[in-house]
Amino acid sequence: MRLELSDWLIVALYFLASAGVALIFTRKASQSLDEYFVSGRALPWWLAGTSMVATTFAADTPLVVSGLVAKYGVAGNWLWWNGALTGVLTVFFFARLWRRAGVLTDLEFIELRYGGKPAAVLRAFRALYLAIPINLIIMGWVTLAMVTVLRISLDIQPWTAAILLFGVTAAYTIFSGLWGVVVTDTFQFVVKMTGVIVLAVFAVNSVGGLDAMVQKSSAHFGSFQAAFSVLPPTDKAWLPLSTLVVFLSVQWWAAWYPGAEPGGGGYVAQRILAAKDERHGLMATLWFQIANYAVRPWPWILVGFVAVLKYPGLAKPEEGYVRVMVDVLPSPIKGLLLATFAAAYMSTIGTHLNWGASYLVNDVYLRFIRPEATRRAQIIASRIATVTLMLLSLLVMAYLQSVEQGWKILIGLGAGTGAVFILRWYWWRVNAWSEISAMAASFVTSIALHVAGIDSANTSNSDYAVAMLVTVGITTLVWIGVTFFTAPESAAVLDRFYRRVRPGGPGWRNVSQRLGFGDDRIPGGALSFVNWIAGVVAVYTALFGVGAFLTGSTRQGLVYMIVATIAFTLIMRNLRAEDRLAAGVDRTARTGLELSHRVDANRVDLRS
Repeated sequence: MRLELSDWLIVALYFLASAGVALIFTRKASQSLDEYFVSGRALPWWLAGTSMVATTFAADTPLVVSGLVAKYGVAGNWLWWNGALTGVLTVFFFARLWRRAGVLTDLEFIELRYGGKPAAVLRAFRALYLAIPINLIIMGWVTLAMVTVLRISLDIQPWTAAILLFGVTAAYTIFSGLWGVVVTDTFQFVVKMTGVIVLAVFAVNSVGGLDAMVQKSSAHFGSFQAAFSVLPPTDKAWLPLSTLVVFLSVQWWAAWYPGAEPGGGGYVAQRILAAKDERHGLMATLWFQIANYAVRPWPWILVGFVAVLKYPGLAKPEEGYVRVMVDVLPSPIKGLLLATFAAAYMSTIGTHLNWGASYLVNDVYLRFIRPEATRRAQIIASRIATVTLMLLSLLVMAYLQSVEQGWKILIGLGAGTGAVFILRWYWWRVNAWSEISAMAASFVTSIALHVAGIDSANTSNSDYAVAMLVTVGITTLVWIGVTFFTAPESAAVLDRFYRRVRPGGPGWRNVSQRLGFGDDRIPGGALSFVNWIAGVVAVYTALFGVGAFLTGSTRQGLVYMIVATIAFTLIMRNLRAEDRLAAGVDRTARTGLELSHRVDANRVDLRS
């Protein structure tokens, strides 16, 4: 791709703006560990939510979506679209609870919820497991995607350029902490969305416009339904009905995956914990789900179809997205797209470096090695941990053959653990051994299935569905059995957790009654279930509605958008009702407390 001076100016302006943000927040991030890892718990919802979206919009994401479209049509995206079910569940059932927990990391939560040595061991193991192998796999495949972009688009040594980008990202992450990461994420998200929308316009015009693209793509795939249907045709073998059913009925709640963890967690929990209060945490997570599933995908999908038409039969379909960028863009738009990919790469890497370092420092160093470390020592340790993760991630890249492979590896390793991560909030009987046994059973079962020749990463036959169901079934039986065969957490641990988080519900009735809270309901009550269903409907109908408009089905698009609007309106009405109810409960509690104080004072007077 031949670049003009105007292209380089845009790229330079992008890097100067990113560096400026990092410099602004360096001093603030050095004030404390809270400022460095959770932004002083002062993030507004729009900033926290946009940072979540920017993190999941990595350099690999457009490439993977383009590859899925090239191989399977629009419906191939159900590999990740099913995550909206658990994402919206997190919004209405777990966002409030995470913010109430008030921990620094989601792994610190383990020793709030559980007690004793099993809890300490679980916290240490998960900190090392997530911060090093899992985090390194993610950063490795994101860098692999960036290398693909650079190799195809520019006549340079791609690995050298990618490592340089990595170093720049690590630099601002090291010095500015989560403040710098979140604010640059927001700037980078604007750059990224502008870039991919502009590319989609140029790409579609290069094949004759939307109508021509739809017609040609339908011919390529054999029919309009095969190309653009949001549900896969029943006569296509690449996604058997059994696999789709597993996606929609099991995988979303049973499989752990970064950014779509059942019960919340990871960098999503980090942003919730950094939000101003419970409402900001909830709204941030809701905005994340809307933007992640309904706003971002269609510019990528359109370019994926153009890539199929321009380069049929590519050995690596993921590369089609970058080839379109190289061939159709004029200057200075080329520079904008290079800045877009740099932003996509840097926003994800910045988050994962800060997130992984938070585990190494808060859940390993300060918990087990040097609990008495001074504030200065804590900040130094945080920066050293960030540099360490940066160096280690460079070693992982050579072992991943494709980005899609990395996605499927993590889905397979996390299968079956989701239920325990959900129920630990709502059932008092879950203990540390429940989580330990679930992780062990999931890992052993996945390995055993691989040895047995069942390809759990292949969605084109029934192996995927079989592997997911077997892993989930065995893991669930193991952790539930272990839960009942081991002692429950002590009353002191359960009481401490309940007083702080107040999860409510029938699973905690004994504890809530013992503490004098009566039949405490879950936050949001029955409206949480209504909001979850309405949220899922709203996200999917908005997603499908945008697609219908783009592919010429205007009437269908209008129906989808009307349904989405009604669902969103219902959610906002319910949230306002919850606010009024919560305000009434608070007033009642304050009145009761004042009356209690008066009674106590009168008793003192009478005794006198």
